[in-house]
Amino acid sequence: MRDLRTGRVAVTAQNHGYAVAAETLPPGAQITHVSLNDGTCEGFFDESRQLLAVQYHPESSPGPHDALNLFGEFRRLVDRERSGSAAGKGAR
Repeated sequence: MRDLRTGRVAVTAQNHGYAVAAETLPPGAQITHVSLNDGTCEGFFDESRQLLAVQYHPESSPGPHDALNLFGEFRRLVDRERSGSAAGKGAR
């Protein structure tokens, strides 16, 4: 898959017969990862909801470390939320 934000390509483990249709994502959500095999959505991010999602198995690390940056990104989102600096914090 390719991370559209960085251009980085990673080897990932897949095990699904479905994909999120890009046109069904809510306004403001961005596709972040795409499959190089068929162009399907492999991940998206919604800043206003602080939602990060991928449709592969980053814990499998088939690269073996190709998806490690995803865990760092998730940790930064958690840290932002805990510190109160997340976007839309007052809207909950």
